[in-house]
Amino acid sequence: MGIFSKLFGNGEKEEENKKALPWRPLTQLAQLDEIAKNSKNKTQVIFKHSTRCGISRMVIRNFESSYDIADEGVDLYYLDLLNHRDISSEIAAKFQIFHESPQLLVIRNGETIHHASHSSISAQVLHQFV
Repeated sequence: MGIFSKLFGNGEKEEENKKALPWRPLTQLAQLDEIAKNSKNKTQVIFKHSTRCGISRMVIRNFESSYDIADEGVDLYYLDLLNHRDISSEIAAKFQIFHESPQLLVIRNGETIHHASHSSISAQVLHQFV
């Protein structure tokens, strides 16, 4: 490891310390009905992420590093906006939320009970909905 890696980091430590969250890829429109149905018994969370956006990348990194809810507490869905714009549009219609990116939606009883975007996204806020 060189001196510059020690001073500025090379990403290896960050990857080693990164928690693996139980993300469920949101890749099909039919999953939205499943999310609405399952939200009657368990909090459902959708994270809409733009893989080309630096702000979105920073927000998801902060979310993942501070997330501390047990797997049984919520179902986490991850939507890659660039590959699934159609699903994002359907989320806006189905859950009556204006599209933003990055965006976090909390779904209970088939309805959005909380949503946040950009720097307002926080893993700690989820505790009040679990």
